[in-house]
Amino acid sequence: MIADHSGTCPCGGLPAGAVLADCCGPALDGTVWPETAEALMRSRYTAFVLHHDDHLFRTWHPRTRPRGRLSDPTTRWLGLTVEDASGGGPDDTEGTVTFTADWRDASGTGRLSERSVFVRRAGRWMYLEAADD
Repeated sequence: MIADHSGTCPCGGLPAGAVLADCCGPALDGTVWPETAEALMRSRYTAFVLHHDDHLFRTWHPRTRPRGRLSDPTTRWLGLTVEDASGGGPDDTEGTVTFTADWRDASGTGRLSERSVFVRRAGRWMYLEAADD
């Protein structure tokens, strides 16, 4: 079970402002699988915030998944902005989600901007890679 988090889900909530239990919590717990690429991306962001490596492992395509720890316990994720989603719906086989995420660690603050590629594998959305632009 995910640790208690009664405020807005770390991803910002889908719908906006939803609490963890009504947003990404069931995906991190493994009780549901996100139905869209955007929902999966949001749950993965939340997993990075909460250092929930099991969810990151389950949702990272085996062909591109790195070895070892997937989240960095020294990084604090500060906020997520989803800028665009293309494809990635319940009937699609591929989708992309463009986002920015702010972070802080011992060296300072930064911003990650990425267009993530998601594909279906065995009927479930999986993170494949960052798109080359």
